[in-house]
Amino acid sequence: MNINSLISHVTLASVIFAGAAFGASKATITMQSFGKTKDGADTALYTLTNANGVKADITNYGGIVVRLFVPDREGNMDDVVLGYNTVAEYILDTPYFGALIGRIGNRVADGKFKLNGQTYNLVTNNSPAGIPCHLHGGTLGYDKVVWDAEPFIENNTPGLKLHYFSVDGEEGYPGNLDITVEYRLTNDNSLKIDYLATTDKATPVNLTNHSYFNLKGEGQGDILDHVLMFNAANYTPVNAGLIPTGKISSVKGTPFDFTSPHAIGERINDDNEQMGFGGGYDHNWVLDNQDGDLALAGTVFEPTSGRFMEVWTEEPGMQFYCGNFLNGSHIGKSGKSYHFRNGFCLETQHYPDSPNQKSFPSIILKPGEEYKTTTIYRFGTR
Repeated sequence: MNINSLISHVTLASVIFAGAAFGASKATITMQSFGKTKDGADTALYTLTNANGVKADITNYGGIVVRLFVPDREGNMDDVVLGYNTVAEYILDTPYFGALIGRIGNRVADGKFKLNGQTYNLVTNNSPAGIPCHLHGGTLGYDKVVWDAEPFIENNTPGLKLHYFSVDGEEGYPGNLDITVEYRLTNDNSLKIDYLATTDKATPVNLTNHSYFNLKGEGQGDILDHVLMFNAANYTPVNAGLIPTGKISSVKGTPFDFTSPHAIGERINDDNEQMGFGGGYDHNWVLDNQDGDLALAGTVFEPTSGRFMEVWTEEPGMQFYCGNFLNGSHIGKSGKSYHFRNGFCLETQHYPDSPNQKSFPSIILKPGEEYKTTTIYRFGTR
């Protein structure tokens, strides 16, 4: 299905896809216009609803998860991701709310890397502590492009298939990269993300999703009471520019130890150099599972609502970022400002700056190979 041609015939209307019923409820997908980009391209917003009434709004602009409604312990539905109501707001200014990230998620030191004897220069679009780096794919990363979109329902599970062809030289990267991302809203109340990519030339690939979560509901204050536990005994320390030093360090005895449950705010103001560099948590955890199998990376519990989230991934790392750069300048969907630490991200990934760190797991994809990885955000209550 060509989404641009479809939108042109149904502007402002909704297209409904319904799954076969298995029990009382059936999965549905609705589609409506989400506005135009600055160059006039149409965008669409898809509402995926599973058999339990859990809903995800996803747009083909940047593959952004715009809304995600999940129940609390009383069965009340709230939107638990930060974001905007219109594509124009995402285009104007966003700290990557809900977006697909690539070609390399996270940072690359000085915007440079060597591959097969050649130095590649990427745009430097971020400068923590005045130290320039390449961040989240550059000036025109995958969060800012319009993806081809195809909604589908399989086994009463609604999904959205997104496709983008990233050309050789885009943002300085080598090789044509053919990318497919599939979102599924499963009936165990999981948002499942499957990534697939192939290339015609060796290139680094590290895709992720940058959703900001607040399990109390977006716009409902800070996330410091959320209780985390990670299956990660180690993390990658960074320098002042938030680039990994290359070391793999134990979390034991540090504020980074979430091998047992701790609230985000419990140790966030500890006198710790690493916490000072990030302004709080903005680091990559080295997950205990390193064999590429789907495994539980971490859990989050919010005691007021009773909401509980599990993160499952095949990736070796996960970036935990707690909204340290949110400053109240972003007005969210409910009309409330997003202030300091009003949302957190758990970005499954290979480690930051991997092309320049020979001791880190490689992110180089070669012709004839497939980049294939899955991440699942599963929701429940306690």
